[in-house]
Amino acid sequence: MSPNQFTALESPSLLLRRFHESDLETFLAYRNDPDVSRYQLWDSITRQEAADFIESQQTAQPDVPGRGFQFAVEQKGAGNLIGDCYLKIDEADPLQAEFGVSIATEHQRRGFAREAVSTVLDYVFSSLDLHRIIARTDCENDASIALLERLGMRREGHFIQNIWFKGKWGDEYLYAILKDEWLAIQGAGS
Repeated sequence: MSPNQFTALESPSLLLRRFHESDLETFLAYRNDPDVSRYQLWDSITRQEAADFIESQQTAQPDVPGRGFQFAVEQKGAGNLIGDCYLKIDEADPLQAEFGVSIATEHQRRGFAREAVSTVLDYVFSSLDLHRIIARTDCENDASIALLERLGMRREGHFIQNIWFKGKWGDEYLYAILKDEWLAIQGAGS
């Protein structure tokens, strides 16, 4: 897919698209929610930082190695922003990438994170033809661990005090999945 062609990805109940200026208030609300930011590297965001971020995403492309891209996650039908999904293709090895997901508290535990991440995995393995994708999660983030394992990802690492996180050293798990593994899981579900 040419970088200039990206507009959106669709799943049964979600639209993963570029951020719009009209997303500002909702984006601010969930990015400043302590329940959402608990296991994220950020704690909060100012109005100006949020506006600058949304503006930067207007020209960002999801397939540029070394540059992160944030998909706005919109609930179809309702048309409301419910979160975002991050993708960053490795600059040194552009056949590998990392992803992350944030969903507003009121939309959690409804399968949206799984659907959003599955859509991104389909995209990176089918459209971008990547080989491997990883995700890191705090060892205390039970919801994220369960999500990654439900997706069929393999825990490949357990890092002890590898990150200075919110005033203390934190531990992380590293999960990964290969293109062939993801495609086999999707084929088995058909």
